[in-house]
Amino acid sequence: MRYLLIFLFLFCAKITFGTSILVPMDERQANHLKAYGVSYWVLENDVVMEWLLNYRGGSFLFPHLQTIEEELIVRGITYEVLSDGQVNGIRSQISDPEVNMEIVQLEKAPKIAVYTPNTSLPWDDAVTMVLEYAEIPYDKIYDSAIVMGVLPKYDWLHLHHEDFTGQYGKFYSNYRNFPWYREQVAAAEQDAQNLGFAKVSQLKLAVANNIRNFVIGGGFLFTMCSGTDSFDIALSAHATDICERMFDGDGINPNCQKKLDYSMTFAFENYELKLDPMEYEYSTIDATNLHRSLPEAQDKFTLFEFSAKWDVVPTMLTQCHTDVINGFMGQTTDFRKDLIKPNVLIMGESKNLNTARYIHGELGQGTWTFYGGHDPEDYEHRVSDPPTDLNLHPNSPGYRLILNNILFPAAKKKPRKT
Repeated sequence: MRYLLIFLFLFCAKITFGTSILVPMDERQANHLKAYGVSYWVLENDVVMEWLLNYRGGSFLFPHLQTIEEELIVRGITYEVLSDGQVNGIRSQISDPEVNMEIVQLEKAPKIAVYTPNTSLPWDDAVTMVLEYAEIPYDKIYDSAIVMGVLPKYDWLHLHHEDFTGQYGKFYSNYRNFPWYREQVAAAEQDAQNLGFAKVSQLKLAVANNIRNFVIGGGFLFTMCSGTDSFDIALSAHATDICERMFDGDGINPNCQKKLDYSMTFAFENYELKLDPMEYEYSTIDATNLHRSLPEAQDKFTLFEFSAKWDVVPTMLTQCHTDVINGFMGQTTDFRKDLIKPNVLIMGESKNLNTARYIHGELGQGTWTFYGGHDPEDYEHRVSDPPTDLNLHPNSPGYRLILNNILFPAAKKKPRKT
């Protein structure tokens, strides 16, 4: 049945020989975010496409199929129809060893999962929000599915802004009497009990370990905000108790700091825990407090430039139409550089603060990317703030970084050379 659908797609496409479709991703593009969605849709229909790294902002090249052109028009995406001669000219330009560009073939749409509770709404999280806007399909999965072993079905996993330490986001000080907080605590405790765990922290550690094994086995992990540092902290605290009594019914291990195992973490080491339950912070990893003294207009981060022909992976992940991006805060805004492991690749930094915003690494056969902050188009998102309307931000460079990660597993990649 699948091959019949592919045949019908190509038959109805009415291919025009000798031409291609270029979707530019520079300042001329009317809707950068939806361009990623069309790219995913093309891959879903088993049409191979190309990503022209560093060419006009990381443009996409499709075969000239009528169905693709119609889809581009419907979604309001800027495109150009090129002759074979024009395409050959672009290929020749990109192949020049002195030019920092490369062509990467995208072959298959990755199967996407978002780790998030069923009660969450798409606008609770930047990734689900942009997936919905770009019309990229994804499955919601949560603790029970991961504990039961569902992850091997997927290629790419995003972690909703979760607290993997079992401290309920450390919202206790400000929100412990709010109905939504009490409901979340009750639901988490019930889930832990149903799955055979005595504490929520034990359930979250089991989930974190399953995700770690997913990456080791070849999976792609992407996470933002508190899904970054709380994930690493939970892995490092596997042999101790870092939760105070109001979170798990008993006190912390007084020697918990010394019992942290940094060999289990993805990105961070040598950090100190913030053990005060009334403090809205997990550890010294996060640099949010540094941003408080910085005027919003000066709060920006810069993407590093990588060699497209040699460092293909970070080049894919940093494709954008600008190198300087407006900053945005979150429970975890960015990361102190002195606590990042030496084998981690920093792809974006806040120069004013000497912090890392966007980092990447490998573990086993897989890769992971951590991106600080909550919402690239909401500078200081707060609980109960209205959702961002991405119709107002179709060219958001901060959101483009998220979507680079979604296309990344579809690429026929070259290994990064050291």
